Amino acid sequence: MSKPEPLTITIMDKEYRVACPEEERDNLLASADLLNEKLNEIKQQGSVIGTERIAIMTALNMSHEILHNKSLLSEHEEVKQRIDKLSGRISDSMRDIQLI
Repeated sequence: MSKPEPLTITIMDKEYRVACPEEERDNLLASADLLNEKLNEIKQQGSVIGTERIAIMTALNMSHEILHNKSLLSEHEEVKQRIDKLSGRISDSMRDIQLI
């Protein structure tokens, strides 16, 4: 990884300087864009007032999404493993049939 360089990102109309390796720059900018999008969604709903509360609700929603996606990924991995086992059993059965 390259040496971190300062990068200015804007979140909720405030600028923040962060150190970031060049190869992570695009990812960090995309992350800031996503965060801004989510913050604005909460802000526009109007049910949460105050920058800190908007940030907390946004963080809570994003954390929930991450955990939900991890759960889905785990379920998909379990299904893949079951399919692989069944595929192996089918292959074994087909070999046994050919030997007869």
